[in-house]
Amino acid sequence: MLGFFSAKPDHPLADAKEARRIVAEIAAHEPVAALGEAAGWFESLAGVDGFSPAARFERVAEIAAASLPQARRQGRDFLSGARQMRLQEQQAWQRNQDYWTQLAHALDRCLEEADADAKAAEALRPRLGALLAGLLIAHGGRLRWFRLRYGPIDGSLWTRLGDLYLRAVRERLAEREAQPFGPGEGATTPAAEYLKVLVFQASSMDNLLPLEIGLAERFIAHFLPHFVFGAEVRPESVYWVDAAKPLPPTRLAKLPDLSPGLRFFGPGQALAAVQRMRERIAASGALPAEVNLGGQYSAAVVLPVLDHLAMCWSPKPPTRTFPRHRIKSRVGIVGGLPALHQCLGDTLGGFDDVESWLVEDVSQGGMGVKLPLRHNDWVRVGALVGMQPEGGDNWLVGAVRRFTRETEAQGVVGIETLSKTPRAVTAAAGGFETALVLLDPPRDDSSIRVLLAPGDWEEGIPLVARIDGRRWRLHPDERIEAGDDWLVGRCVAEVLSD
Repeated sequence: MLGFFSAKPDHPLADAKEARRIVAEIAAHEPVAALGEAAGWFESLAGVDGFSPAARFERVAEIAAASLPQARRQGRDFLSGARQMRLQEQQAWQRNQDYWTQLAHALDRCLEEADADAKAAEALRPRLGALLAGLLIAHGGRLRWFRLRYGPIDGSLWTRLGDLYLRAVRERLAEREAQPFGPGEGATTPAAEYLKVLVFQASSMDNLLPLEIGLAERFIAHFLPHFVFGAEVRPESVYWVDAAKPLPPTRLAKLPDLSPGLRFFGPGQALAAVQRMRERIAASGALPAEVNLGGQYSAAVVLPVLDHLAMCWSPKPPTRTFPRHRIKSRVGIVGGLPALHQCLGDTLGGFDDVESWLVEDVSQGGMGVKLPLRHNDWVRVGALVGMQPEGGDNWLVGAVRRFTRETEAQGVVGIETLSKTPRAVTAAAGGFETALVLLDPPRDDSSIRVLLAPGDWEEGIPLVARIDGRRWRLHPDERIEAGDDWLVGRCVAEVLSD
């Protein structure tokens, strides 16, 4: 550390004793306070003059090492915590995004100053690989939190990530292990961190819930050593990226034009490893001890994530069940089971809270829709929607399967149609009235799908309702799927004598 502070900047972190106190204080804070204070120090270090690049990096790395455990805990809380109010959720997201952004800015300044001063660059050289890996981690953190809010991701972020990786290649540091933030965070390489971001982006996170995105990220890190990555296309290559261009990775449908920044990657042996793990989990119901998912999760939560990753990493791209047709029309939308039940039961057509969204494509299985995001904080993967086509008086039931933000004001969703003939009924279940939506027409001694609140589904408790003048008993048989506030179950229908 001697000689790092030759100019003696007027800053608390220039004093070694004060720096140790600040770092210890951050490590002892609760996560919310730790992230806020660390982000503040990162911002301060990025804006103050007088530090050499090597000294600035050491201080940034010390603060990062002290705060990254809290950052991971904050991430877990955001992903798996109870549904928050819109403002609280936005504040939590912004706090985490600010942390990674300020960390990236502070590290960026280290590299910029070293590039402007040959002597400073020489002093930084022993830690250049660690700095480049740390920068890829920080900018990767920014991208991850953008994806947790379903975008948008500016092309400049892909350019920056690619520049850092190509810099590591030129410096012959891409494959060299380094510890950017100390032994506690472990060793990595710039190439591994770049590949991790590429695989994360290629794994279609807009089809997953936030908790599933977090689990997918953990699985990607676990399976990453099985991936193949390089400048030459190989039989195992599934995706390509041009690290010199502001574009995300793309599935390899045909060979792109050759360029120095071109890289190819694929799962290698990861697909086989995913399948083996899936079989073990399905057979035992327990997660393998070698996988760190950051918490305890059931097989029912984990297995769909593994299936999703296997689909995304498959050499054969997933195909649509039904062809899409481009159209431009409007559709009336209501969100949530109570509003849907009210609309289906409102024979006078007096429901006022119907929004108008723009349909861009339709298929037999659903539709792609553009929507305004302002005041639509309920829209997310897994949200239940009622849909009324323009000019019609019929309603459809659907679930949001894909969500992407095009801008802060506009989003795009893919909606799967669950029923084209839903009916709202009120059923008695164990003496309590239950709001129920029939997704299939009832037929005696046959199974039908019903939609209801999760708490209203009870094994062994039949639902009794009058439908078309006849009394029916619906015996719960199987849970099919569930969202935050809705559940689709299969029941056996039985006509009762009046």
